[in-house]
Amino acid sequence: MLKLSLLCFLMVTTQVLQAQNNAANRIKAFNVDEQVAIDGYDPVAYFTVHKAVKGKADLSTNYNGIVYHFSTKENKNIFLKSPSSYEPQYGGWCAYAMGHSGEKVEVDPETFKITDNKLYLFYNAYFNNTLKSWNKDEVNLKNNADNNWKKFFK
Repeated sequence: MLKLSLLCFLMVTTQVLQAQNNAANRIKAFNVDEQVAIDGYDPVAYFTVHKAVKGKADLSTNYNGIVYHFSTKENKNIFLKSPSSYEPQYGGWCAYAMGHSGEKVEVDPETFKITDNKLYLFYNAYFNNTLKSWNKDEVNLKNNADNNWKKFFK
């Protein structure tokens, strides 16, 4: 009985440590400010109202170390049912830069695209809207970005 209890304890402890390690890796890899993603914009609103909507700090949740703000309680509940469906691709970094050079580049949360039910964010400043460049070669850039993003979790 003692061996079984010890084995259960070790299994639970291992799972907790893996979850903590996963959260720490995500915080390091994701585009966050004080663990808050998308500059506080509501990730669900991109899908439901098709525009960038600022979330509220009092309507937030922590998903694997990353904090998301929501504009409505309904959006928060939608997110909680399937968080990974609403997280921005590439940790919220510029999709074009991730595909072009594998770099983490800041984004303008109001410059976005949804493709295949995935949210992609883009840099848009100083007369450089990378969404336009992404659209010119989306298939190749997406494949490159997918491969480049995996490198941040090795």
